[in-house]
Amino acid sequence: VQLQACGGGLVQAGGSVRLSCAASGNIFSINAMRWYRQAPGKQRDMVATITSGGRTIYADSVKGRFTISRDNAKDTVYLQINSLKPEDTAVYYCAAMTAWETYWGQGTLVTVSS
Repeated sequence: VQLQACGGGLVQAGGSVRLSCAASGNIFSINAMRWYRQAPGKQRDMVATITSGGRTIYADSVKGRFTISRDNAKDTVYLQINSLKPEDTAVYYCAAMTAWETYWGQGTLVTVSS
């Protein structure tokens, strides 16, 4: 499985951004897709998950502002982030979970200016 993430950039606080993660390869093996983020000097944390059945799960810290979705026709998962805060500044990674391995995208940087 290969993942290509994009959509990051410099955004003002209060604004929105939509990240995309396009999957290719053995996509039929994917059980769930996740978005993680890693702020400078901090650990990588899961922020949102969407399962193959469409169930969504969010970290408590992002509930109400983050929305994970997918377009099966495009083999793409999205992360919509609204009401951006400076503390949302991080590298955002998408990940694909299969029964035997987790595959990672290259990360896309979101910088929120105050």
